[in-house]
Amino acid sequence: MTLHQLYVALFIGGLVLLASIAATRLATGIGLPSLLLFLGVGVLVGEDGLGLQFDNAQLAQDLGTAALAIILVEGGLTTRFNDIRKVLAPAGVLATVGVAVSTLVTASAVHWLLGMDWQLALLLGAVVSSTDAAAVFSVIRVVPLPRRLSGLLEAESGFNDAPAVILVLLFSAMPLVLDPADMALTLLYELGIGTVIGLGVGFLGAMTLRRMALPAAGLYPLATFGLGMVAFAAAGTAHASGFLAAYLAGVVLANSGLPHRSATRSFAEGCGWLAQIGVFVILGLLVSPDELLDEVVPAVVTGLVLLLLARPLSVALSLIGFRVPWREKVFLSWAGLRGAVPIVLCTYPIVAGVPDSWRLLNIVFILVVLYTVIQGPSLRLVAERLQLIPRDTTREIQVDAAPLDVLGAELLTMTVLPGSRLQNVTVLELRLPDPSVITLIIRAGRSFVPQPMTRLHIGDELLIVTTTVTRELAERRLRAVSRRGKLAYWFDEYGDPA
Repeated sequence: MTLHQLYVALFIGGLVLLASIAATRLATGIGLPSLLLFLGVGVLVGEDGLGLQFDNAQLAQDLGTAALAIILVEGGLTTRFNDIRKVLAPAGVLATVGVAVSTLVTASAVHWLLGMDWQLALLLGAVVSSTDAAAVFSVIRVVPLPRRLSGLLEAESGFNDAPAVILVLLFSAMPLVLDPADMALTLLYELGIGTVIGLGVGFLGAMTLRRMALPAAGLYPLATFGLGMVAFAAAGTAHASGFLAAYLAGVVLANSGLPHRSATRSFAEGCGWLAQIGVFVILGLLVSPDELLDEVVPAVVTGLVLLLLARPLSVALSLIGFRVPWREKVFLSWAGLRGAVPIVLCTYPIVAGVPDSWRLLNIVFILVVLYTVIQGPSLRLVAERLQLIPRDTTREIQVDAAPLDVLGAELLTMTVLPGSRLQNVTVLELRLPDPSVITLIIRAGRSFVPQPMTRLHIGDELLIVTTTVTRELAERRLRAVSRRGKLAYWFDEYGDPA
């Protein structure tokens, strides 16, 4: 590529990015998931629009997989554990049993109704079986649902990509061999090891970042996001579920009290948006609009089966034994949004060489567009009709933490030793240089915040916050009073180092 071609490519890429951002603003205004307009940008730039040729399914699969990993890390980093803690069990069942039920029901229906051979039918059922994390995160978070319900939807969408990917890979094998025992073992291994790696990377990463002061605040979001991608890659290397590992690592890191949570959340959301824009534009490029008309009827039939039969049945069977009100079940059945995940998964059988697998891409593309047009704008209306939107939608404040070195501050600790003239000196009399303050005193194993008239005792442990600039002055004052008492300056004692 010449330098001129590089400039042209960057110019076009920048225009596509800006157009996609403008599409996001438009989509938000009319209540549509922005993925629909991202796909439109890709189709517009493609061979039937501006003429850009793109038919590399392998490249689309690689970029799409990486983008989904980024989206899932972002989903984890923006998920509050308190919102999903009580719904982990039903979300886990929805993500596994629900995916299996939806796959079988959809595959059986399209096999008998459309005459599709069993391999393509199973692939189609598996491809559309999982809800899409990007679509759910972008729509549900602007609909004020009860925390339990929104948490259940978010957790399900974060978990169920993994089983869907595993099923698609199993059904893409040539020749197709269905061994239930082998499939069950594969699912257990990939999900189990993916869970262990995701949680392990999350906890170890959080423990490390809490003990390590990085030289710049902007490095914390990078490090946190990088840990999520490490979990994804490590699980993939172990032939486990990288998607599940990425999401779980993000959830753990986001809820571990790490510094700069607000900055990390904003950075993750930006990366997630960039990944969504990239993957949808690429998938839009991959589709040939002139081939879509032949698959409209199969796509509509598949969509109706999924919307009216497969999804409701999977929700009903998965939530047996859980105390989920019928209104929430109805909403869960309707809110099973589809987006990037099904279209990306369609590239797997294409790359594997499954006959007629390009047909799946066209069917799923139409299905996703229809689902988005019908479901996206209707979610708030359905929630209102089911009386699920709470009256009080006040959002909680977000409290952030930052290392003291980033704030230009220092945390000093000292103990009042026997013989020290600090004995009986009050905090006010100590007269530490401004801005310095004793934030905590630990006395006989009990911690308390001192008041101006609190007197210091032998054995007290003091926690003092000061600035980097005044640290030396604060240390000098502490040494001076410890040597000569509160009137140290009258005795020309200024706390010079011994």
